[in-house]
Amino acid sequence: MSLIWIGVVMGLGGTIAMDIWALALNRLAGMPLPNWGNVGRWVAHLGRGQVFHDSIAQAAPVSGEKAIGWAFHYAVGVIYGIAFAVMAGAGWAAAPTFVPVWIFALLTISAGWFLLQPGMGLGWALSRTPTPWKGRAFGLIAHTWFGLGMWAGALIA
Repeated sequence: MSLIWIGVVMGLGGTIAMDIWALALNRLAGMPLPNWGNVGRWVAHLGRGQVFHDSIAQAAPVSGEKAIGWAFHYAVGVIYGIAFAVMAGAGWAAAPTFVPVWIFALLTISAGWFLLQPGMGLGWALSRTPTPWKGRAFGLIAHTWFGLGMWAGALIA
């Protein structure tokens, strides 16, 4: 299997694992599910030239924003999977180990902390939210699940 296809499987596996984790937190601890509609609204407004909002909830709604958000979520996961597979190379793909993909998965949170969240009006790394450190910690845990899913994807690919 080519590194691109391995990366696609890894990205899908990581994103699915992250979503299962979010669902488990919702069902077991009452944590709210991610609002992919707001992400979709942000993505749609990118196409209109606006990156940063004071509050994405106050931005003009966009038709199909929830579907756009979900598609973006999975597309980013697949892009990360491909990027890691290509960077790690065929040697790693032949015998995948967890630590390198876990470090990569943790590093991917930087796009959320320094682009998506400030773009949606949540501040750098959630600094404008009531409990930024709690959000950051849960984000790192979610990205650990992303790494586990990517590793599992590499093992089965």
